Parts: sequence; C-alpha cells; structure tokens
Amino acid sequence: MTKMKLLAGCAVLALGGVSVAHATQPTTSGPLGAGMTMYMQMGGNPGDGATLARQTGAADAAHAFGIKVIEQFSAWNPETMLDQFRQAMAARPTCIGVTGHPGDAAFDPLIAQAEKEGTLVTVGNTPLPVAEKTYGAKGTGYAGVDLYIGGEITAQAMLAAGLKSGDEALEYGVFNETERSQSDRGLRDTLVKAGVKVTELNISPQVDSDSSLAVPILVAFIESHPHLKAIGTQHGGVTGFIPQALRQVGKQPGQIIVGGIDLAPSTIAGLQGKYITATLDQQLYLQGFLPVAQCVLSAKYHFAGLNINTGAGVETPATIDALIPLIKRGIR
Repeated sequence: MTKMKLLAGCAVLALGGVSVAHATQPTTSGPLGAGMTMYMQMGGNPGDGATLARQTGAADAAHAFGIKVIEQFSAWNPETMLDQFRQAMAARPTCIGVTGHPGDAAFDPLIAQAEKEGTLVTVGNTPLPVAEKTYGAKGTGYAGVDLYIGGEITAQAMLAAGLKSGDEALEYGVFNETERSQSDRGLRDTLVKAGVKVTELNISPQVDSDSSLAVPILVAFIESHPHLKAIGTQHGGVTGFIPQALRQVGKQPGQIIVGGIDLAPSTIAGLQGKYITATLDQQLYLQGFLPVAQCVLSAKYHFAGLNINTGAGVETPATIDALIPLIKRGIR
C-alpha cells in the first residue's frame, strides 16, 4: 500500500508540472583555459610587498582556469616592460598582460602588432586608456585602481586624521609618467584644494627600483622642514620605508601624518606602530586574478574587455589586524 501511494504521489507531481532540479552542464569537458598561455607583467620584484598578492592572484587564476601563466618582473622600469612585451610576442602566446607604466604612446605600436598576430592584450595596475578604447572589443580590459581617485582617497584620509589648511606636507611621488602619475597628482591636488602647503618631490628611477634609497632622502627633507605635518606617497615600496625615516629623525608615531599605498610587510608594521596613518588598499590579488580571467574568457568566448576598479578604500591602524591572516597568505 505504501509503495502504491508513493507512485501515485509522483504521478500527481508530474501532472502538476513540477520539474526536478538538475545541474547545467559546463561548456567544456576540461579546464576553460586548457592549452592557453599568458605572459603577465607583475611590475616589481618577485615576492615584494607591492607584487606578491598580484602573483598569488595570477597563480590562483591559472590553477582555476588551467592556463599556463609566465610571470615577468621589471622592478617597475618602463623600458624593461617594453622589452618584456617584445619577448612575450616572440613566443606567440594566447595573451599578454601588461602594466601600463610606459604609457599608450610607447605601447601602441607593440600592442597593434600583437593584436595583428592574434595575441590578446589586457592591462592591470596602471591603465592604457587608448589601448583599452581601441582594442576593448577584442578583450583589452583594465583591472586596477582609478589612479587619480585613489590619490584623492588617500589625501582625504590624511585630512580626516587632522591635516588642515595652512599645514606643510610633502608629496613624494612619481610625477614623470603619463598614467601612473595620476595617483600622486590626485593626492597632491586634493591636499592643495584643502589649503595644505604641498611640496612636490619626484621619486627617481633608482628609488623606484630600490625603495630603501628613499630613507636618506626623506630624512634630509624632514630635517630641513621642521614644521612638516604630513608625508604622502602613492608608491608602495616607499610607503613601507617612511616609518624608518621618521624613527631616524626622532619622530614619534602620529607626529607626522602619513598617507601611502599597498600592504607591504613594513607598511603593516608601520600601521600597527601608528607611524602610518592610512594606506590605499588596491586589493592587488584582484589585479593578478582578473587579467588572467579576462584572457581566458576573451580567447575562449570573445568577451569584450572589462574595466574593474580594484580599490576604493584605505586601511588604517584600526583595520589592519583583521587582514593579517590573509596578508600572510599573499592574498591581501
């Protein structure tokens, strides 16, 4: 009797039009990126604070999609990035992921050649607006911060911490690169609009590659400006060395407001010790993961380029401890 009731119940459900749930089948039998190769510029040096999370994100995406990702490191040197692009083109990969530090004018003929040869190009960390506009339909996207707004956000955090009109501040940044400089300009402009007296100091190529060289420069500047109230930068490596310079001149935590960028180990220590007031969080993991996903999806299914802002906030001494477990894993 029980079996007959069960069969009758099933019949009623069928007649009532109730369907049984099922899982949609994937579009491929194996990994979506199987057989693909991507050369990807990471920007800095292997494992450094402004590069490691990008490496981790790219490695996780490569594992998830089954694509081979070949990392390239340049110590942030634009000429090296251009040479690496040429090397990547010679290998005829599926895609090339670049950081846009050399600018559109320098990259344009190289990207045009790569696209002509059937290699997709996408961008991370520093944008290439012309390339994105020209090749967006073919898969050229951007994963990174809106640089000028990122600088604004950092400056706003410094102002919220007590920096005010009439105060003296140093903006130590990269001002000689077309797109990359937008971040430091956003920080500088926002402070100037608030009435802060800003001294602009350009980061040299030597300091750009080896941030420890910033320490004596900062020490000399601080000692020659006794009324200095704040230091701002949008260089991830330099941010982590500002506390060392402050300690060398005998400054206590909080005496000088510091706004920086990224989450290098020394920057984390600076936040915990309250030498660093706020640092822009670019969520660098996404700048590694998303370009790889862009490559696979555009190569496989001809999806257009996606423009994704990976950072819209800062980390402070009050928020940093919650991120430590993820930072230790190279994710944040």
